[in-house]
Amino acid sequence: MTQIEPPQATSTPHTTSTPRATSAPREKAPPVPAASPDSAGKPSGGPSTGRLVGVDLARALAVFGMYIVHIGPVLSSTHGVGTWVRYLADGHSSVLFATLAGFSLMLIAGRREPRTGLAGRQAKARIAIRAVVLLALGTVLAMEYGGVIILGFYGVYFLLALPLLRLSAKALAITAAGLALVTPQLAFVLNSRLSESVQQSVNAYDPLKKVSEVGVLDLLLTGFYPTITWMSFVVAGMGLARLDLSAVSVQRRLAALGAALTVGAYGLSLLLAGKDALRSMAEDGASSAGSEKASSFGGGSGSGSFDGGASFDAPERAASELLSAGPHSGTTFDIIGSVGVAILVIVGATVLMERLPRLRRLAKPVIAVGTMSLTAYVGHFLAQSMLGVSAGESTQTSWIPVLTFILGAIVFAAVWSRFFRRGPLEALLNAATKPAKYVH
Repeated sequence: MTQIEPPQATSTPHTTSTPRATSAPREKAPPVPAASPDSAGKPSGGPSTGRLVGVDLARALAVFGMYIVHIGPVLSSTHGVGTWVRYLADGHSSVLFATLAGFSLMLIAGRREPRTGLAGRQAKARIAIRAVVLLALGTVLAMEYGGVIILGFYGVYFLLALPLLRLSAKALAITAAGLALVTPQLAFVLNSRLSESVQQSVNAYDPLKKVSEVGVLDLLLTGFYPTITWMSFVVAGMGLARLDLSAVSVQRRLAALGAALTVGAYGLSLLLAGKDALRSMAEDGASSAGSEKASSFGGGSGSGSFDGGASFDAPERAASELLSAGPHSGTTFDIIGSVGVAILVIVGATVLMERLPRLRRLAKPVIAVGTMSLTAYVGHFLAQSMLGVSAGESTQTSWIPVLTFILGAIVFAAVWSRFFRRGPLEALLNAATKPAKYVH
């Protein structure tokens, strides 16, 4: 979700044939794309690589999808194309955020090749600091907005990703696949044995639970975006970052993989669980928060209760739901299908930005939203509060409010990016990680 910005490369070794060539100021030279992955987010000049602009575009789409879920009309009040847009946004936008979060971690740790030695240690320190800051910020926001806030979960994801930063694309893909196959079943077993009395005992000693709705148990197992199942998305994004997304052959293979994962997972779920396998809880008029509360396997209420869908007093019913693939169901089919959708969005955005320069220029205001997704995320909650709208709980029947939010985010990001390199919160987050340079 949040855009992770690595430190700029301080220099690029090069050789020259004449003294005259070395007299030109090095800082005036364009950055080497592989060494400056954050250059795509710069407000001035053209993007260094289409693939990074594509990632920013995908981030913006995730932001807009989140707006649709939190502010847009409920699924039951939509029709035609609007129904498909609302359904795709439900669950998939937050999954896309998590996948891009994993991608962004590698912008710090080294994209194609992991940073080692001092640079590697400092990169890990930067990620650890960001994790702590996001966990703290998420806890503060959860005091006001409840368990729908994802930032605290991001903090846990980032900390758990630290040991994986040096893995290859293949190793990360295998890890993500293993997590997708195992963790939903593990979450089901743990949740089925997690009584209310046990939850209360754990929460009684949890300092986070004393100040907000999201405690350690929520972050790991029973919350809206439980770490136990959502790490699959983060690790998948890390694996994508290891690939050369600008290579046509890679784009084709990823497009085929994304399509296969999407069709295979959702198709098999339909065969095994019937026509309601892909049903979204939002069809009942529930918001994103409502659908997440109804998640069966680690998608609790954010306050540790199981009051909104699968009942763990009825294990037979819950076990059958392991075959479903609806948004936020947290099953293996849901995870695999959602990763497939995320891959298709990222690859599609990358290809469009690379091959259609005119579209890339026209999309600059939208891309700007992707470069400051943390600001856009927090800002939309603050705006809802100022307007007296319950954060994360849409009861709208009209598209006008969400379209207004989207337009407002685009205008703000476009204007801000003309004067500043980073979004407001992105700049603060970057400043908070400065002490990492003292790691030796």
